[in-house]
Amino acid sequence: MQTNRIVIRFKDKKLMKGLTNDFSPHKRFFHLKLLSGAVVTVNTEKLKAAFFVKTFNGNKDYIYKYNDFIPWGGNKIKIEFIDGEEMIGYTPNHPSDHHGFFVTPADLQGNNKRIFVIASSTKKWTIL
Repeated sequence: MQTNRIVIRFKDKKLMKGLTNDFSPHKRFFHLKLLSGAVVTVNTEKLKAAFFVKTFNGNKDYIYKYNDFIPWGGNKIKIEFIDGEEMIGYTPNHPSDHHGFFVTPADLQGNNKRIFVIASSTKKWTIL
């Protein structure tokens, strides 16, 4: 299995960074090996989203533009989270069909390669 760099944001705003090789959109739990080396079991329903990232460092000052066209990405959608954050990206799945859905951000220069959004952490989503 492929090992992924992942940053998870909980609904209570807590954040964790680590590696996973057993994340599945069809499972409600996965294991995260934290940067400290400890392994924790994560319940996806407690998450806002799981961010599959290029690096753990990222750039806090980067401003996402969401202007990239991703022809293989599916439907372009705008997501409004319950905490007020907004994001624009592409999803191959209809968001209401699952407990969560993958989004490829419409800004390929950012640190996020793809994001698994937990449906219960969204206020609304709109197909653009």
